[in-house]
Amino acid sequence: MHIVADENIPLLDEFFAAFGSIRRLPGRGISAADVRDADLLLVRSVTQVNRALLESSRVRFVGTCTIGTDHLDLDYFAEAGIAWSSAPGCNARGVVDYVLGSVLTLAEREGVDPAARVYGVVGAGQVGGRLVHLLRGLGWQVRVCDPPRQAAEGGDFVSLERIIEECDVISLHTPLDASTRHLFDATRLAALQPGAWLINASRGAVVDNAALRTLLPQRPDLKAVLDVWEGEPQADVELAALCQLATPHIAGYSLDGKLRGTAQIYQACCRVLGVAEQVSLDDLLPAPWLSEMNIDGRADPAWVLASLCRAVYDPRRDDADFRRSLVGDADARRAAFDRLRKHYPMRREIDGLRVRIQGDAPQLAALVRALGAKLLD
Repeated sequence: MHIVADENIPLLDEFFAAFGSIRRLPGRGISAADVRDADLLLVRSVTQVNRALLESSRVRFVGTCTIGTDHLDLDYFAEAGIAWSSAPGCNARGVVDYVLGSVLTLAEREGVDPAARVYGVVGAGQVGGRLVHLLRGLGWQVRVCDPPRQAAEGGDFVSLERIIEECDVISLHTPLDASTRHLFDATRLAALQPGAWLINASRGAVVDNAALRTLLPQRPDLKAVLDVWEGEPQADVELAALCQLATPHIAGYSLDGKLRGTAQIYQACCRVLGVAEQVSLDDLLPAPWLSEMNIDGRADPAWVLASLCRAVYDPRRDDADFRRSLVGDADARRAAFDRLRKHYPMRREIDGLRVRIQGDAPQLAALVRALGAKLLD
């Protein structure tokens, strides 16, 4: 069996070597010629997998180590009888950590209490749903907009218009399709509340980048955080300069999330091939660099929140790396965008942190539990 895989997928040998030979290629450059003799194709979000790529191949399984599937032509897969799998939820925790870190950064810069803001989460799937759970666990006010879930479940959802009217922090977590492309267009962007923060860690085209670039100089009260960009790997340099935080599509790039994505695709491939799983992610995850923190029970909760989050992940490092890369011509910037992703440094997730609180401090204990860290006795 022959496997073609994006070279940025970790643990390929550990999970897939038993199936056959593996050819690693840059994800953006995988061509029809590359996959002609492949049986399995393993990708990330940068590879467009469609009829043009696969029609002359013998590929019978496509796995994407990502939550999103907008880069997959699922209609063609059904027509051609090609099995496929994504990795739902694999990097959800990493994205939640990114959003929380961004909120803490903006709150520090603005000199405001993040607990006093009203949060709007647009899209409550694997990522948005976990973000909502965490924010509500912290006791913060949250509104949630998810029309598909509202139609299927009813429940406590609100319209996008209410999100814009009532929320001064809006975090986007929708898939990209015809209904969400430029969901935040010029009209909706202009309607944002005074002093609003807009965070997009979903797909670049959910926000009209040109409209946002035009608006921000006119509305200096607005603050934008963008991890995703229209036209990736080409990012809008002028827009990046106007953002409070700008990063190269790495919100979900925790080590745990990337390894989890490979494991989920391996499990799906085993089901399709009808073979038993021989490899477990638990046996492959390395020990975190920081495994435990001890907190005095008299500590200020706001300090504890910031300290725990930033001890594990601080998006300001990624912002600084990205801004340094936005030099040279368009080709150089595109190459730098992919290089930052390919050589992304080690990053873990907050829920892998163990916390011990010295003394009786129920408020701090509740905060640790809300973050998802493990509270030690």
